[in-house]
Parts: sequence; structure tokens; C-alpha cells
Amino acid sequence: MTNSRETGTHRVLILGAGYAGMAAAIQLAARGKRREDVRVTLVNAQERFTERLRLHMSATGQPVAELSIPELLEGTGARFVRGWVTAVDADAKLVRIDDDRVLHYDTLVYGLGSVADTAAVPGVEDHAYTLNSVQDAELLADRLARLGRGTVVVGGSGLTGVESAAEIAERYPELDVVLVGRQEPGAAMSPRPRAYLRAALARLGVRVLSGVEVVKVLPDAVELAGGELVAADAVLWTSGTRVSPLAAAAGLTVDERGRVVTDATLRSVSHPDVYAVGDAAAIRQGYGVMHGTCQGGMPTGVHAAVSIVRTLDGRRPKAFRFGYYHTPVSLGRHDAVVQFTHPDDSPRRVYLTGRMAARYKETVTASPWPTYGRMKKLPASGAFWPRGGRFTRIRGAR
Repeated sequence: MTNSRETGTHRVLILGAGYAGMAAAIQLAARGKRREDVRVTLVNAQERFTERLRLHMSATGQPVAELSIPELLEGTGARFVRGWVTAVDADAKLVRIDDDRVLHYDTLVYGLGSVADTAAVPGVEDHAYTLNSVQDAELLADRLARLGRGTVVVGGSGLTGVESAAEIAERYPELDVVLVGRQEPGAAMSPRPRAYLRAALARLGVRVLSGVEVVKVLPDAVELAGGELVAADAVLWTSGTRVSPLAAAAGLTVDERGRVVTDATLRSVSHPDVYAVGDAAAIRQGYGVMHGTCQGGMPTGVHAAVSIVRTLDGRRPKAFRFGYYHTPVSLGRHDAVVQFTHPDDSPRRVYLTGRMAARYKETVTASPWPTYGRMKKLPASGAFWPRGGRFTRIRGAR
């Protein structure tokens, strides 16, 4: 790694303050407090930290904490820049943001994340709500509050769709909620927790249409592949995700979904001065390519920070190793199902349901504020991420 010729300072630029980007920024700043040769800058489009795991609550009008990114960075020495990233020049090592500012870097951490794919199905962009941001969730909350009676279709039977359908049905029992998707809800779970999930949705009055595909979203309905129309006064789209095209446009090697392809240490295979973290990265482990979750995102951010410090100290970064631990799914405020998993995300026999599962999920998906606060106080010799409500040391962090 080289330092800026002008200042002698190594400039680390982190794009995106999601779970992964924020973890990278705080971990790197904490480990570099006593160094004067590293400057950490975090770029994000807004000052508010988005708790994506709670957007289904915001979408039903429930209050959630407003977390400030600048406040969270206080005392770390990391600098915050608010702005939309409009271009990355990986060869010139610079980033452009929407107010025409240009930010230079020596090392880039690319963590711009993913959003709901509103382009794959006609009409989604124009007629459906998403949970891409707090603002998007609040738009849906306003619509639901004004509906009175009617039908809400949730497109996508993955975990986000299930949690959203359950939350809407519990919060607004007068509404008809229809969950539509190609797979059965909880398809990756073992039979008993999957059955519990389906029974919970039924108790809440959620109508499930599985094994079907939405081919078009209309102003007042969704059209299924067989031509059937399902009436809808509001549509929430949670099916599929897409990443920013900026990485591909920058010349970084990306996979078929546009995610940055990394080596074992999370460096771009085409540009080793770029690390990719979270949903923006195609990270291969022994069981395959990781899928995007907060559970995996934060460890990638921490590992990138550790690797950067190791490299600055003249040591080689170590390979990233990660195994999944659980799949917690809320079913309203007082019910949930938690499927414990093998490292490859396949289900174990162990699971939790009911209020115990709800308390467990609340613990492991609680506000990241305390977690990030602990990161700021970590000793320089260790790196940790939260797992199952506790901190676990990263193997090879030293």
C-alpha cells in the first residue's frame, strides 16, 4: 500500500454506511486511533443510519430509534461525508459524489449494498412500495394508515416478505394481507419450524399464495403468470435484490449480479486496493457464495478493517472465514421462529418458537448502536463481531 504523496497519510475511503460499512469504519478508526498515518472517511447518502432489520416496523407506523451516523463516529477520528456516490474511478483511485466533489483514496472499502429489484417485473417501479430506506417505509406506513379496509399484497415470500406480511396483518387486522411468492414461506427451514411459521401466518389472517410468480404490477392489482389478477390497494415488493452498477462501471470484476468478486481476503480480484463488503461483494466460502444478511455483513466490514491495518503494518491479510448461525424471523411483535443453522446455512434440528424466539430475535437484532459503541473501545489486538447476542473473536484477527 502507498500513502498520499502530498500528506504522507494513507487515505481509506469507505462507501456506504450500512451494517458492513459502518463496522469497517468504526473498527478501522478504533484500531488506528494512535496512528497519524491513516485517515478514515465514510461516505453515505444520508446522516441517519438505516436499521434495515426494522424497516418492516417503520412500514407499519411503529416508532424506531433515529440513529445518527456522525454521532456514532464521534471520538473515533473518522470523518463523515454526506453525499450520493455518482462514479468510482478505480484506476485513478477517486470517487465522485453528487455535489461535484472528488474524493481521493489509497484504499477503498466498497459497501454500497443492495436494494429491492424494482426493474425485473413491469410495474413495480411505478406502483409498488419498497423497504429500501426509512423514507420508503414511511411512505408505505402513511398509505396503510389511510386505507381503512382493503387488500395489501406482499410480493416475495422470503424472510423480508414474511416479516412484513405478519407485521402488517398484526398491526392492521382490518386489512386483507396476501403473501405471494415462488417458494413456500420458510422454505429453507426444517419441517417443524416451517409449519409453525405457516400456522402463525394463518392465525394472523395472512393468505399465502406460494408456487406462483408475479409478472406485472398494476395500479390496483398484481398479475400472476397464469393470467390471474389479485386485487391490491397497496403492493409491497420484497422479491429479489439488485446492487449498484457503479462497481461494474468502474471496471471492477463483478459477478452476474454486479457484485464485486473478491479473493479470500475480501480484496477485489481485479483491483487489490479495493475491498468489497456486505451485499456488494461476491464472497466465496467453502459452501458457496455468501448471501446478503446483516449476520454476514458486519463480519465482512470488520475483517476488511483488520486486513487494512495488517497490510499497513507490513503483514499479509488473512483469509476471511464465515459460517451462518441462525435464521431469526419475527411474526409480529410477540411471536417469532428461529431456525439454528449449520455454517453453510442448512437447517439444524434445533429451533425456537413463540415468545422465547421473539425475545431471542430482539436480542440479536437489537439496535447496533451498543455494538458499534463497544467496537470503538476494542483493544488493538482483537476484532470481534456480535453473534447470538455476544461478541466472538475473529479467527486470525491478530
